[in-house]
Amino acid sequence: MKTDKYSIKGNLVDPINRSIKGVILNIEKGIIKSIGKTDSLGGPFILPGFIDSHIHIESSMLIPSRFAEMAVVHGTIAVVTDPHEVANVAGVEGIRFMQNNAKKVPMKFFFGVPSCVPSSPLEKSGAILDSTIVSKLIQDNDFYFLAEMMNFPGVVNDDPDVVAKLSAAHKAKKPIDGHVPGLSGEMLGKYTKAGITTDHECSTQQEAIEKIKLGMKILIREGSAAKNFENLVPLLKEYPKEIMFCTDDCHPDYLKNGHFNSIVARTIAKGYDLFDTLYAACISPIDHYNLPLGKLRIGDKADFILVNNLTDFKVLETHIDGNKVFANQKVAFDLPSENTPDFTFRSKHQKGDLKIISLAPKLNIIEAIDGELLTNRLIIDSPVPKGEIVEVDLERDLLKIVLLDRYTDTPPQVAFINGFGLKQGAIAASIAHDSHHIVAVGCDDVSIDNALQWIVEKRGGLCYFNHANGDGIELPFFGLMTNEQGVHVSEKYESLNKKVQQAGCVLKSPFMTASFMALTVIPHIKINHNGLFDSLNFKSIPLFQ
Repeated sequence: MKTDKYSIKGNLVDPINRSIKGVILNIEKGIIKSIGKTDSLGGPFILPGFIDSHIHIESSMLIPSRFAEMAVVHGTIAVVTDPHEVANVAGVEGIRFMQNNAKKVPMKFFFGVPSCVPSSPLEKSGAILDSTIVSKLIQDNDFYFLAEMMNFPGVVNDDPDVVAKLSAAHKAKKPIDGHVPGLSGEMLGKYTKAGITTDHECSTQQEAIEKIKLGMKILIREGSAAKNFENLVPLLKEYPKEIMFCTDDCHPDYLKNGHFNSIVARTIAKGYDLFDTLYAACISPIDHYNLPLGKLRIGDKADFILVNNLTDFKVLETHIDGNKVFANQKVAFDLPSENTPDFTFRSKHQKGDLKIISLAPKLNIIEAIDGELLTNRLIIDSPVPKGEIVEVDLERDLLKIVLLDRYTDTPPQVAFINGFGLKQGAIAASIAHDSHHIVAVGCDDVSIDNALQWIVEKRGGLCYFNHANGDGIELPFFGLMTNEQGVHVSEKYESLNKKVQQAGCVLKSPFMTASFMALTVIPHIKINHNGLFDSLNFKSIPLFQ
């Protein structure tokens, strides 16, 4: 709702000056013209808008405009986003689609240049962004930072292509995001000396403090699969100016129920300081990434939210550039229509390719961990003698995991996984970070075959099949996203998750967890187009040993 001139009365909560005071906020042409004082502290609380400091929009399964439709309801005015999911599928063309769609709605999307496409030199993706492409993109004013540098071996070993990407970001005077779960000591020191200034992968306070002391900002992550809030939020007491919050990856059901307002409310409920919390959620991202957003000062852009109280932070209104984009429980902007883009999807699946023959006495297994991107490597005795077919074992939670190459017509890679608890059927998805091949986890070959076939025929989506009976969500935008209304996608997703959990799955977010079983830059053992991968030693390993 566009208005050239208006005023709002309420309690201005200022995390910079650490004060709350009754004010009349006067806005003209999208700018805060003046802030008048009032004796009354009645009315709503006026806060700077919430900013997600690290997110991949694609993981919401919504194109940016549909993401905005859901996020402004919860007071999110902006996101700092790395489009490396779509970049892995469709390169620069995919990134430009995201930017162009994002510009059609009032919420602010601050894009980074993906630094690792593919995520490592040993991965196969639909595109490659080398240092020549990255160096050109980082000069563009539409990009605000170099996105997460996952290739830490390339940094510490001075890989020329990696060094060229880092140098280009420094030359453009744009910050560089990090991604180094568990890295410490001498290697971490060299990584930070390369000018990499954030990390969102910490899982312990000890790890985070070591990185803070080396000059890194720590992004406390609370997404759909990775949840580090409980472990890391105590850092806010000692290091309030070194902390930001992020979701990294959040599915539509997450957005349906809340976004940053929920994280802020949880933090306050634990007794942490209001101003420190809001500084991390609203101010630090602006300072770190040099974002053109308002901080509720005279002369700033009128970017702010109104909440009912400072306990549950229910958002009453969201204002961006002086436009009321959410009020009276309604989103106040139009959604653009988008044509479905063309993209590479060469997968073909021949049923019957899923048998595993025992080759040695020991078997390497992926152990999935609920709420973590990390996995464990389990080594067990082969259940059958050499030369015989190894079957799933539901009692021992030994299921099959399958990765089908999206970009070439090749047979699937098949291994075993523990931790899902599924007792019937199979799930499959064309979301498998970061290269986004097709991943499936299941109890029997018939269900897995049918799930894979559904994904191939739809050219992307999520599904659950119990033998021939199946249900799914189509994702026609690069096999990652849809233009459907987010609430409807959320309802479908919740229904699909419920079916999977009724079939025995013990994970809170089974599709999200499955999608990270292919992310080989996260320890300890994952699966890619070549089979099992040891993420600590950065090499492929055999299924049997």
